[in-house]
Amino acid sequence: MQNRPRFVLRRALIIWNTLLATFSIIGVCRTAPEIIHVLRNYGIYHSVCVPSFILDDKVAGFWTWMFALSKLPELGDTVFIILRKQPLIFLHWYHHITVLLYTWYAYKEYTSSARWFVSMNYFVHSLMYTYFALRAMGKKPPKVSAMMVTSLQIIQMIIGSLVNIWSLQYINAGQPCNVSYLNIKLSLLMYMSYFALFLRFFIKAYLCSGSDKDKKS
Repeated sequence: MQNRPRFVLRRALIIWNTLLATFSIIGVCRTAPEIIHVLRNYGIYHSVCVPSFILDDKVAGFWTWMFALSKLPELGDTVFIILRKQPLIFLHWYHHITVLLYTWYAYKEYTSSARWFVSMNYFVHSLMYTYFALRAMGKKPPKVSAMMVTSLQIIQMIIGSLVNIWSLQYINAGQPCNVSYLNIKLSLLMYMSYFALFLRFFIKAYLCSGSDKDKKS
């Protein structure tokens, strides 16, 4: 493989990113209304401690299941990087592997706070894969588009950490909350490490070198 020429795979990339963008757009459209409804009618506690989005809402439950399954084929991003002989940075493979493992673990536990994680990730991915699809088509979105995607990824990590802190506060206050201590520890560790890595990437890619690099979530 080392001595072989790099693959271009332009058509495959267009199809791949367009499919993932479409999937993510549908996903956010099918899960976001549920969390908005819960926040408006039941508040923060219900949104982080009651897994009704899996148990009671068939639409949100189905798309949460699809979200968990999608983390396996998303590893295809790494395959494209290898075949095209692009740099495989630590942030990329660490993020994909840990998200896959945590998502399957959290789904098995019917983690109630996951309604936040699923909706946020669908939203960010809908923009990110749309951006990459346009790039694969030969379009040149302005650099601010890539900066926006990375900024949203960083914001996602901040909100994910806050959701875990809220869960912990409710548990410590003695209120029923369908999130285990181990889950909170793993999720916090994951989100805080992502925050540090994505922030470092943002500074290095857009503020220091000024290069137009991309990073998938």
